[in-house]
Amino acid sequence: MDESSFILGVDLDGVVGDFYGAMREIAAEWLDRPLESLKKEVSFGLHEWGIDEYGGYDRLHRFAVTQRDLFRVMKPIKDAPATLRKLSVRGIRIRIITHRLFLKYFHKTSITQTVEWLDAHDIPYWDLCFMKDKGAVGAHVYIDDSPSNVERLREQGCRTIVFSNSTNLQLPGPRADTWQDVERLVMEAYDEWRTGTLNLFGASSFPR
Repeated sequence: MDESSFILGVDLDGVVGDFYGAMREIAAEWLDRPLESLKKEVSFGLHEWGIDEYGGYDRLHRFAVTQRDLFRVMKPIKDAPATLRKLSVRGIRIRIITHRLFLKYFHKTSITQTVEWLDAHDIPYWDLCFMKDKGAVGAHVYIDDSPSNVERLREQGCRTIVFSNSTNLQLPGPRADTWQDVERLVMEAYDEWRTGTLNLFGASSFPR
């Protein structure tokens, strides 16, 4: 398989891994509050949990990764690993693109936990990219849950699927509520690519 393959750009947190579920459990401990007191439906930044008066999101994130192995212990989102295996077997190149290195001084920890988690759940990938500008690495179709990432990718002309959660309900589709939806949307794009008709939201036909 080479760069002429169909490439699926996959975000991890909130798409493949249950980031918000894991963070909710860690935040309950960090805040010394009952788990049920923390809302499941949150916005980007987790302000609903009242973390700002305790140092804010960056401080909670640092604790979660360095002291509670966040990227190693979070559970996969239902059907994500199995669906990625199916897509990989069909010849789709999985390119993991994540912005997990946005905080300084513990990059090695974040990278190590990420690789171990992917291997532990047998999640196939050909490329693993840690970067903010996801459009810079290239993919035929992206899937992401972050509102800012989705908007930026679409502004760049990238065909992007929104993976639904409470942080992104305001975004227009195409949208996947489950990994069965992801599989269907990706295979539709893959079939278009194979026939040379894959378009990027009204742009000219995507080169094969």
